[in-house]
Amino acid sequence: MKKLLTLVFVTFWLLISTFTLSANAADTVNGEQIFSVQCAGCHINGGNIVRRGKNLKKQALKKYGMDSIEAVTSIVTNGKNNMSAYKERLTEQQIQDVAAYVLEQAEKGWH
Repeated sequence: MKKLLTLVFVTFWLLISTFTLSANAADTVNGEQIFSVQCAGCHINGGNIVRRGKNLKKQALKKYGMDSIEAVTSIVTNGKNNMSAYKERLTEQQIQDVAAYVLEQAEKGWH
């Protein structure tokens, strides 16, 4: 019985993991499209044409506490200082997608 439960658990975990990885890939593809239309004007290649130090590079995101999906989602949704709010222009899913894309690109060094 213990072996059967272990087998069921492992199978279930593998299915969930596979589905999650596929969903994340789709999110970042959509996020890239949204970023190129909505964000690249100020944040081309992860930079910032308005405030140079507050860019989307990994080091800056970490320094300013913006290195989590929740933090990036919040600033995209609500804006802050010179950063416009996008809650009226993008859906919650689109905001999640662009946040996932930003974090993925930060990890890759925006290459």
